[in-house]
Amino acid sequence: MRAALLQLTSGDDPAANLPPLLAMVDSAVAGGAGFVLTPEVTNCVSGSRPRQVEVLRGEDEDPTLAALREAAARHGIWLSVGSLALKTDDPDGRFANRSFLIGPDGGIAARYDKIHMFDVNVSETETYRESAGYRPGGEAVVADTPFGRVGLTVCYDVRFPHLYRALAQAGAGILLVPAAFSPVTGAAHWEPLLRARAIECGAWVLAAAQTGTHPTSTDRVRRTHGHSLAVSPWGEVVADGGTEPGIAYVDLDPSAVADARRRVPSLSHDRPWDGP
Repeated sequence: MRAALLQLTSGDDPAANLPPLLAMVDSAVAGGAGFVLTPEVTNCVSGSRPRQVEVLRGEDEDPTLAALREAAARHGIWLSVGSLALKTDDPDGRFANRSFLIGPDGGIAARYDKIHMFDVNVSETETYRESAGYRPGGEAVVADTPFGRVGLTVCYDVRFPHLYRALAQAGAGILLVPAAFSPVTGAAHWEPLLRARAIECGAWVLAAAQTGTHPTSTDRVRRTHGHSLAVSPWGEVVADGGTEPGIAYVDLDPSAVADARRRVPSLSHDRPWDGP
């Protein structure tokens, strides 16, 4: 299966983001991809709560999701919508950061709400409180496809290895990590974290990413790291999207998962311990 990782610079206008996104999906299919992956918050990158309230929609009304489902059906492909920012019915008004796996019939094969919220102080001038605007999910998700069992995660989840181990022990040989990673933490941690998750789990890690300086209608500028990565089950980086919007391709070999897990069968070597 050829996978295509779409690297985007989404702004805070979902309607403006959609046409170039769909054109990139078409290009990926023309390039031979049967599995197309988009990054985190594909529909809207924004640090403004009022702007999000204005432009976001619920799952059933979201035009980006509807258009991507139609594109998957039209092309007959599998499509990972890395995540969408969506309104919810939560009393406190927080949004969902929700990932979707769409099948070649356009149906939703799986959905996953990001579990771990990015509440960090990267520097004196760069602070994030994702939990202020988004409510965390509470369920790990795997889905079966003809090319392997897929585990769904999003961005900051990558710092919690026990989640990936659980997905791998549940049979996932492909782990998805769509992201909108900070340039500071991205330069220091992005590749090592993704390679570590691949090595620990003996799994393909596919991480489509946002990149660059994102168009905004407010004075809150957002920049992301880019470098969409595909990492083999042996920990080798086999595709790197660099820092410009574009498409990175990787040919997935399911036998590489079995080979890595045969050579180092650590997923079956867990032992109980006492303490600390």
